Amino acid sequence: MLTLDLTNAPRWHDLAPGVRVQLRPLTTALMVATRADPALESLPDDAPDESRAMAFAKALARRAVLDWEGIGDADGNVIDPSPEAIDALLDIWPIFEAFQLTYVSKGLLLEQEKNASAPSPSGNSAGARATARVANPAKAARKPAKTVPQN
Repeated sequence: MLTLDLTNAPRWHDLAPGVRVQLRPLTTALMVATRADPALESLPDDAPDESRAMAFAKALARRAVLDWEGIGDADGNVIDPSPEAIDALLDIWPIFEAFQLTYVSKGLLLEQEKNASAPSPSGNSAGARATARVANPAKAARKPAKTVPQN
């Protein structure tokens, strides 16, 4: 069953020990806005998938991050989220992975959930029905069809 969170309230996500971010809910509007981000549109057509994934994650994070804790500058001073600081945060591999896992993958899991089939009542194929029938089994094909010649 799909559970709807009608509050649409921001949530805190732990990305590393002592580091957490407050993120907007991952909504359709947020994803659509991210896909239209100028940083993504300016990528060359032949850009590697890794570059596209990183650009997308940064664009999404710039829109989603509302606040954070445990993040400071080189001098150890606490800093507020900014586009440059968010990009720098996602350049840290374990943080990028945690962001993908705890935030982005939730949307992907939902995508998988909606594509799932209902379980069969008993056994692997108990709920399955035949999709093709031979009208007269006595006239069924006696040998397999020939393969298509390849040029």
